[in-house]
Amino acid sequence: MSGTPTFVASVLDFAPTGFLARLLLVGAYLVGGLTKLTDWPGAVAEQIHFGLTPPALWAGLTIAVELVGPLLVLSGRLVWLGAGMLGVFTFFAALIANAFWAMPAGPERFAATNAFFEHMGLVGGFVLVAILARKEKNGA
Repeated sequence: MSGTPTFVASVLDFAPTGFLARLLLVGAYLVGGLTKLTDWPGAVAEQIHFGLTPPALWAGLTIAVELVGPLLVLSGRLVWLGAGMLGVFTFFAALIANAFWAMPAGPERFAATNAFFEHMGLVGGFVLVAILARKEKNGA
């Protein structure tokens, strides 16, 4: 006996649950990628704001990662690559956008600290997605 309540086991065993969980994990990236794709000047301005040069190159790479990564995770093909793309992107984006260690104490630092660790949680989620996909593929 696993100790998992029957209702919880039913939800976890329900075929669409895995897909919906992956969609929730990657949904913000899809929305962000589509938003940047439809607002190129805004996408470039975002890269300028974060000091990335050349901004157009970084905007294009960001859009590619935010669209291709989720599609791989959702398709079930090359999940390790999609999850890896999003995990690495999220890790470095958090370092750039939420450098709380360089901020003076106050509400902005508090918000940046929370955002940084939330993004680290997403990185962990992408690692877990890759692990689960690998185990599923290997029949474990």
